[in-house]
Amino acid sequence: MNNQRSFFFNVDWLMVFIYLALCTIGLFSIHSAMYDPRHPYILDVDTDYGKQFIFVIVSVVLGVFILLLESRFLSALAPVLYALTIILLILVLVIGHRVKGNQAWIALPGGLRLQPAEFAKFATCLLLARYLSGVNIKVTEIKSFAIAAAIIFFPMMLILLQGDAGSTLVFSCLLFVLYREGLSPYFLVLEGLFITLFVLTLKLNNILLIIGVLIGLAVLIVLVFRRNKKLVFTVLVGAAILIAFVCSVKFLYNSVLEPHQKVRIDIVLGIKSDPKGKGYNVHQSLIAIGSGKLWGKGYMRGTQTMYRYVPEQGTDFIFCTVGEEFGFAGSVVVLGLYLLLVLRIIYIAERQRSPFSRIYAYGVGSVIFFHVVINIGMTIGIMPVIGIPLPLISYGGSSLLSFTIMLFTLIKLDSNRMGMIYA
Repeated sequence: MNNQRSFFFNVDWLMVFIYLALCTIGLFSIHSAMYDPRHPYILDVDTDYGKQFIFVIVSVVLGVFILLLESRFLSALAPVLYALTIILLILVLVIGHRVKGNQAWIALPGGLRLQPAEFAKFATCLLLARYLSGVNIKVTEIKSFAIAAAIIFFPMMLILLQGDAGSTLVFSCLLFVLYREGLSPYFLVLEGLFITLFVLTLKLNNILLIIGVLIGLAVLIVLVFRRNKKLVFTVLVGAAILIAFVCSVKFLYNSVLEPHQKVRIDIVLGIKSDPKGKGYNVHQSLIAIGSGKLWGKGYMRGTQTMYRYVPEQGTDFIFCTVGEEFGFAGSVVVLGLYLLLVLRIIYIAERQRSPFSRIYAYGVGSVIFFHVVINIGMTIGIMPVIGIPLPLISYGGSSLLSFTIMLFTLIKLDSNRMGMIYA
């Protein structure tokens, strides 16, 4: 009996408080953004905000259920959950429900939809932690790195086939987990260079100039450090990879990305301006956030929100509701909660005695951090619109349930940290 009670006494209540606070903010923001005067009450189940309330209740109950599970069971279940999500990702390609160009949902009874990509994030974090915490597994070894990379990239490719580029990119943040477990920082530098070169190639539209600069920098480094043969070899190989990437940017841009994705990238980079077309969402979102000023217009008093000027405001652009109705002050509170959440996850990760728990915690922290940065970034116009939700705030049952499972699994593992020393 005492062991069962400890499941709740050792819970990190600060994490639970942050979770409930963000869910509450999300529920009221959705009520305002998707308000229907014919159904004014927030608990009306005939509305999206009424459905979100049900999702919140179900999520809280699910969280409590997870706290009652045995911690070792979570580790053992990792391969099963991963395999199940892979099956669902394949199934959605066959019978999936297409919404706005993405075939990413499976239709359920009652008008509900399941998005397997959301749950694949949790399953991937769990299996990655299970594998990397194994005996004699080191990401610095080619075999171990290749298997870890395969765990990450397999669901990525299936999600990309659905046309969901946003969810696909989320998985790339798990590279930070590998870095924490010993992966060379050169991989992070290389990833940063890929992103920078992608942007510069599109922005400058001068491949020869960029290649010339890369060759010049490589020659300069080789001349200065010519006695360090290992560094010289690394620089030459790296320069060759980067030059090949620059030459392939146009092909990737024209052949892989959908037309609407290319337009969104062009708008963010300033190559095109389309405030009445593809850039309409971001343009109206900026107006909404700017009009909120310091303290906001008040709950359900935002004109951009009430008159539906911002499309997808209940989902991808929910943050502009906070900005308009609660102003800069309210936005800072929401950002502060997310910052506190991520920092708390890192703190929890570092106090784990089990490698499995630590690795899983960093996976969850990476996913949440990526979602917050990209979602808010696209809302304020500094990131391309790729359609990923704001954790625990955006409307959507799959998203809310997925983040709930991720967080409460971490809370459960942490609550039993003194008894978990197994890999």
